[in-house]
Parts: sequence; C-alpha cells; structure tokens
Amino acid sequence: MPGSPVIPGLRYVDAPAAIRFLCDAFGFEVHVSYEDEADPHIVHHAQLVLGEGMVMLGSRRDGEGESLYNWATPRELGGVTTCIYVVVPDVDAHCLHARNEGAVVVNEPHDNIGYPGRGYDALDPEGNVWSFGTYDPWKV
Repeated sequence: MPGSPVIPGLRYVDAPAAIRFLCDAFGFEVHVSYEDEADPHIVHHAQLVLGEGMVMLGSRRDGEGESLYNWATPRELGGVTTCIYVVVPDVDAHCLHARNEGAVVVNEPHDNIGYPGRGYDALDPEGNVWSFGTYDPWKV
C-alpha cells in the first residue's frame, strides 16, 4: 500500500554529526530532534524527512534499555546489515551533490539491470549503506 508507515530506525555513535551529514549530503530535513538536556551531543530521538519518506535515529548509548538490542554501527560490526533505499528524481545530480558533501560513493550511478530506472549507493560516515534510485516500486 503506498504511503505505508514503514520507517527505518538507526543508531549512530555521533548522532548530531549524522544528522548534519544526512541533511547536507542526502537532502533530508530535520522534522524533530530531541537532544538530552544535560548533554546535547546525545540525541534521544530524531526524525528526518525527505519528500514523503522518513528515517528515525538516535544516539547509540550503553544502558539497560539499549542492551536488549545490542545496537552497533556497521563500522563497529565490520559489515553491513541493511540498506536503505530512497527514491530520487535525478540519480546523477543527487550523487554529485552527495559526493561534494563528503559521501563515499561505493557504486556509481548506473542503469538498473533487469528492471527500470537508475541508481547508486553511498555510505554515511558510520558505514550505513544508502541506495538512491529513480525506480519507484509504487509506480510500476
């Protein structure tokens, strides 16, 4: 169903830096961000939007509530556990902007093989893979 509220949730060692990067490099905007009153470097919860999409994120921190999930970044794990896909209207322009803002492009813009559209993949500073493409599964 289009518009289904599936919203990825991420944890970052440096959540404020991640928020700045995701906004500057990938075009997200801060919808809301709740920083710790005693330590603004800790983000309890943030929501970033891009078009009609959203990601939620927060600081990775030790604590009773966090240990249930054993949050870790891809860099800490030495591997990738997921990829976040974002539909963009112009892959080449988005990639150029992301690269100019410091994103590490790991898969250059290319035509998709076996299905329509173009795409590219980039890493954020903590190793999460972000895939951007023109393929919109809701419009096929």
